[in-house]
Amino acid sequence: MKYDFELDKVVEKIKSINAKTILIQLPDGLKMNFKEIVDYLEKKTDSLIYIWGGSCFGACDIPCINIDLIVQFGHNQFNF
Repeated sequence: MKYDFELDKVVEKIKSINAKTILIQLPDGLKMNFKEIVDYLEKKTDSLIYIWGGSCFGACDIPCINIDLIVQFGHNQFNF
């Protein structure tokens, strides 16, 4: 299945806050797509991209680390 990760919106956010370190969180079912996400973001920004290898159970599962921006992807749309 092909997902729309709306990576242009992620790039816009990264640039709008001048984020240099980005953490990407993916649920287990989407972790296979990490390379597509990292490659795109590295191509479009000057940021260092990290992938969270641990669990990700949604918007309440945020690791406490020193990162400029955390981007969580899920199977369902979540508007904020």
